[in-house]
Amino acid sequence: MSQAPSILIRRADPACPKILPLIEGNQSHGAVATDASSDHTFGVEALCHPEVRFFAAFEGERALGCGAFKALGNGSAEVKSVYVAQTARGRGVARILMDHLANQAQQEGFSALVLETGSALCPEYDAARSLYENLGYTYCPPIEGYDADPMSVFMRLSFTNQT
Repeated sequence: MSQAPSILIRRADPACPKILPLIEGNQSHGAVATDASSDHTFGVEALCHPEVRFFAAFEGERALGCGAFKALGNGSAEVKSVYVAQTARGRGVARILMDHLANQAQQEGFSALVLETGSALCPEYDAARSLYENLGYTYCPPIEGYDADPMSVFMRLSFTNQT
């Protein structure tokens, strides 16, 4: 997919003041959209963990969105903290971020990207599920570190080896 020339994705520090509103927005969204026991959003500390690769979408120096992936023990990586600022929605930023995460994970040798998101019981996640489906993610059983939960669905995007 071609990327809009004004939007660039780069590694970022989750503790950067330009990024903090995105992480706080993601956490607020998770807290409102689902029960606390089903809210798996990452805060700054978790996003700074060495097994997490954190990226942000920028237009100039303005952070539009963020996303990360976390290495799992089974050779896959889990998508975390994909969030787009309200003012940047409708511009394809989430798709650009998700494509970037998939390309990075594949380049790093992961076998798949997996994720947990809100189920149909959480209509606030309808757009996210639709995006993931359109990107080729398929529904799967609970992923590493999670139990079955009616508030959650799990999805997987497998990578094929290209030589």
